[in-house]
Order: sequence, then structure tokens, then C-alpha cells
Amino acid sequence: MALGYFLVGERWVVLDVGETLIDETRIWSVWADELGVPRLTFMAALGAVIDRTGDHRHVFGLLGFPDWRDHYPAVTAAYGGFREDDLYPDALPAARALDDEGYRVAILANQPVSRTLELRALGFAPDVMAMSDELGLAKPDPEFFRRALALMGDAPASSVAYVGDRIDNDVVPALAAGMRAVWLRRGPWGVIQEPSPGAEPTLTVASLTEMVERIGEAWPTD
Repeated sequence: MALGYFLVGERWVVLDVGETLIDETRIWSVWADELGVPRLTFMAALGAVIDRTGDHRHVFGLLGFPDWRDHYPAVTAAYGGFREDDLYPDALPAARALDDEGYRVAILANQPVSRTLELRALGFAPDVMAMSDELGLAKPDPEFFRRALALMGDAPASSVAYVGDRIDNDVVPALAAGMRAVWLRRGPWGVIQEPSPGAEPTLTVASLTEMVERIGEAWPTD
């Protein structure tokens, strides 16, 4: 652990995956191609359902594919898992910078089991990493955040900052769990969603680079 640990104390920064570490353009493009829908049409429909409900799965019904789950094996095969070119350029440097500054780092997100090994292969080595399929729990279920705290050694919720792009899946449930919520405004959810009164993020940033520079602000009274 870096010497900065003794200055920072036992603070955790938890990173989401989709649109936080990983640019999801390629996976959505694969879905569009598999369904035979022009990519622009698919992306526009995705934006519409995010604006209406936030739940990306509704895009399939909007486009007339209630049987979308039948296409999942073909999409998985065509996608092939995370690649280096799927990473946002600031993702790996940010994770390493947090460690250098003495923060404990976790990666906990709604993703298939395979993503843990894929992220490790791309160079991520957090203190804790688990995907929703491994946990049998998914955001925004409050139990997901309780399990997260358990995985972090029963860390006090107030010592944890959860970084993600979604108001509904990241900011609101993290705040409800007693964590600090860092909203990363990129990707479709980060652009389209807006916080409700009384559920404002602890900190709002435009990149992970900015997050690293400002993460101390997540604990303004400490």
C-alpha cells in the first residue's frame, strides 16, 4: 500500500464498470447488428428508453424484439468480452492513481461473471472485485450495497465513495446505503439523467481523471 494510505485513512473508492471503466459503444453496436437494426436507430431508441425509464432492456421491446434473450448467445460470441480498446483512456490510470494515493479500490458492478477475469487481464488489480452475476445480486437492490460493504471487510458506509454513471443504479442507492456518491457524467445515462431534489450526488465529475483529482471532496467535513 502506498504511503498516502497513512494520510487518507481507510477510505474506499468503488468503481462501476459500464460507462465508467468500459466504453459500451461496441456491445450496443453488436446488439444492433445481431438484431438487424441500423446502429443509429438502435442508439436513438436506447436514449429514448433511458430518458423514459432508465432501464436499457426496454429498448428491445421498443424495437419489436420481445425475444431478445434468445439472441444473447450470438451477441456474447460476437462481442468476445472486454478488449483493451473498450477501455476509457482514463480508466486504468485512475485505478492505479487511487491506489498510489492510498485509497482502497474496489470494482463492483452489474456484469456477467466473466468480466472479472477480463478486467484482470486488462491490468486491473483492485483490493476487491466482483460482478453482480457472481453475487446473485444486482444494483439498485440495497442488498447489493450491503454485500459490497461486507466484501470490503465491513467497511463503514461513510468511508466508501461509489463512482458510477447512473443516477438510478449508482447515485441514489449508494446514498441510501450511506455511501458517498460520485456521479460520472459520461455515457448515455450520464448525459440524459438528472438527479432528483434531495438525491444530489456528493460529487459530480466529467472524467475519472477529474475524479482522482477531486475525490477528497467526497469527504468534505473530514
